[in-house]
Amino acid sequence: MNVQDDYSMEHKSNTAPLYEALLAYRDSGQRSFHVPGHKNGQVYRRLMEQVDQQLSDGGVSDNHRNEGEVEAEVNRRWDRLVTDGKEYFRQDEEQGRGNEIGELTVHSGNGSDRSGADVVPMSAFLEMMRLDVTEISGTDDLHHPEGVILEAQRLAADCFGAEESFFLVGGSTAGNLSLLLTVCNEPDSLVLVQRNVHKSVIHGLMLAGARAVFLEPWVDPASGLAVMPSLETVQAAVQAYPEAKGVLVTLPNYYGMGADLTPIAEVCHEAGMPLLVDEAHGAHYGQHPELPASALSCGADGVVQSTHKMLSAFTMGAMLHVQGPRLNRSLLRQRLAMVQSSSPSYPVMASLDLARRLLHVQGANAFTAGLAAVDAFKRGLAELPRFGLLQPGQLLQQEPPAGAKPAAGGNSGAAGAPGRPEEVPAAALPLAAGYTAQDPFKAVIYDGTGVLSGYGLQQQLEARGCVPEMSDERYVVLLFSLGSTLRDVEYLLQALRQISLAQEQIQSPGEQSQLFTKETANYISTWNNFQGGTPFSEPIPFTLQPIMEEDTTEVSIENSIGLRSAEMVIPYPPGIPLVYAGERISASMAARIKLLRDEGARFHGVSDTSLQSLKIIRE
Repeated sequence: MNVQDDYSMEHKSNTAPLYEALLAYRDSGQRSFHVPGHKNGQVYRRLMEQVDQQLSDGGVSDNHRNEGEVEAEVNRRWDRLVTDGKEYFRQDEEQGRGNEIGELTVHSGNGSDRSGADVVPMSAFLEMMRLDVTEISGTDDLHHPEGVILEAQRLAADCFGAEESFFLVGGSTAGNLSLLLTVCNEPDSLVLVQRNVHKSVIHGLMLAGARAVFLEPWVDPASGLAVMPSLETVQAAVQAYPEAKGVLVTLPNYYGMGADLTPIAEVCHEAGMPLLVDEAHGAHYGQHPELPASALSCGADGVVQSTHKMLSAFTMGAMLHVQGPRLNRSLLRQRLAMVQSSSPSYPVMASLDLARRLLHVQGANAFTAGLAAVDAFKRGLAELPRFGLLQPGQLLQQEPPAGAKPAAGGNSGAAGAPGRPEEVPAAALPLAAGYTAQDPFKAVIYDGTGVLSGYGLQQQLEARGCVPEMSDERYVVLLFSLGSTLRDVEYLLQALRQISLAQEQIQSPGEQSQLFTKETANYISTWNNFQGGTPFSEPIPFTLQPIMEEDTTEVSIENSIGLRSAEMVIPYPPGIPLVYAGERISASMAARIKLLRDEGARFHGVSDTSLQSLKIIRE
């Protein structure tokens, strides 16, 4: 990019070209003779006009109309239609409001008194429908962008540090599929893949008809949680399979745990392989000094981010960022067109444009309030000795300035995993360490007494109006973001105080200790799904062709060792396969299946949900 391009990007960074094009269309007054069929919400607006007329006919005075009270009452009742429906009208009648402004009934002409009212959406939804357009003059085409979408994607690339960025309207799933379909450009292509990946990666392997060598993730010994494969594991796999088309890892994990990707990127590039990163939970990385470095800044070639998860886009809004010469971008565009709708959502794409503009205009300041909320939560949590906070021994966030001292890891009074191990100096961490960076917006807490499991703590929080992102047998993940506030934190801390007090009243210390010992001994996160023993698997073929029933037989879990599974074994949640169809079952796999089964885990993908037996392929 030359100096003139740099000036152009800086000049345009405070614009949102796609979003502004939708506003211009909304205000243009043009008549729609194209899809979508709701005609910019006109189908419902006609019903709304009937509501307005009925309010006028119901005796609202001209004076009230001049003061805007008719419009306010229309919006008030319209919003309530969605949430309360007929019950709202009944309450209106009982409280005597029906005669004040007239019954809010929209007749559909079929004899029903309120069928029209029952289907009118709230005003905010109708307003959004005015921006729901399609590929017409001025709105560009996602699959062949030449105007506002192209400009919006270029601004996104500038913001996130990519050479080229693509908007995704199918979430990170669309990005993972397109990347795998790009690098696996011939049948039986081999890729090196972190074992505990999202199911969209598995679906990409199936669509590509590829073979995968699964890399065992590094497991943090303090927390028992898997992060990404160690540098040594990646090195060994690259040397063993030099024909591999690329390496795919997930970073950060669901708990916000991660490490420096730079050495792994260097190993991949020395072998001529692209590094692909599912960074779905790290769209905000690299945007503030207190946040971990982004995968792009570490040298990754293709990075998928869920902009809706940690930034401000609508759900399903995501981005795919690429850099360097190792990905065939022409093929990538073709693959994106295959896996994404030919009628993409313009409101979703506009939300991506706005999420980018927020970062471009506010920069690191966009995260100030959210990080302040996180800090306030950690200080408050330190005053609640019952609860612990997951942190690495030594945080490795963004690269510090020359001469600067590294930030201390952990949180005073609440740092560490169960047992609160001492902080480990950076020099003492092994090279293989896969947990040196923690997303501050992912506060992972646990009951230090062991009385409440992660599931139990989540239930207690939800009963008090606080809904966590997820939980497992031990931990609860609380997701903060740039939208979090101090009021949110006050509410959350109050809920935790109430939980702590209530539990102290019903549990004795002896009971707590006993329960904690049992839970610690049997703790298995369904996120992990590592096998142990070998750093990587043999190549496992994936195909869309189903395994025929006549080619399978059923055996007990104990007798399945050494045989190839005919089905996927997927502990749920979060839905990360423990065994893949076609994979040979090791002794450690069988033991893990039995332990999870006996602890009450639920499974998808298996015909015998009790997991006393497993279908295997006849050799």
